[in-house]
Amino acid sequence: MFFIFILSLFLAAGLFCVVVNVSMILSSRPYVFSSIKDVPEKYTVIVPGAKVYKTTVSHVVRDRIEGAINLVHDGKCERYLVSGDHGQKDYDEVNGIKDFMCKNYIVEESDIFLDHAGFSTYETMYRARDIFCVKDAVIVTQKCFAPRAVYIARKLGIDAVAYEAPELARYSDRIKISWQVREALARVKAFFDVTFHAKPKYLGDQIPITEDASASWDK
Repeated sequence: MFFIFILSLFLAAGLFCVVVNVSMILSSRPYVFSSIKDVPEKYTVIVPGAKVYKTTVSHVVRDRIEGAINLVHDGKCERYLVSGDHGQKDYDEVNGIKDFMCKNYIVEESDIFLDHAGFSTYETMYRARDIFCVKDAVIVTQKCFAPRAVYIARKLGIDAVAYEAPELARYSDRIKISWQVREALARVKAFFDVTFHAKPKYLGDQIPITEDASASWDK
């Protein structure tokens, strides 16, 4: 009897996970674009953080940067909001991304805002709304992560769409499968974060995206 009860719990949890994932993917589909020409104009392009190194950035970040800069150059967006993990003195995603953008692309540094406490996609979108006063945005991220990012942003009241970051170097099937497994669980967490109105680790004073970007810099 106990075994049947435990099995039932696992089956119920699995079914819930499937329902959340399918619902999130389907509801976000109208807001996810693979072609830059189809992306509607928004004021802000959000670049979620990922792994950076001392002198360069990961392929995931580079693809997001490429997509974001193309959006601005094509007149789809005006300001960049780079969000990531700067919770430790010796690890800094946001300045690493900004420095890479300024060194390798034609960008206006004054258009780049930095969110130093974007420790998760949920925190990035929450802080985009509450700290940077973002009303509408294009989120540039990989195809796998786009539905969750759009779901969170729109549930938080941001008029958001996603642009699938171009793959400048193709990712292996093994990497993509690992992303899908982790993302299935991340979507469930996002559902609970939104449902229960989770708070970010840090908030703070507002730095409106329409004003001076240097107010968000720390160096």
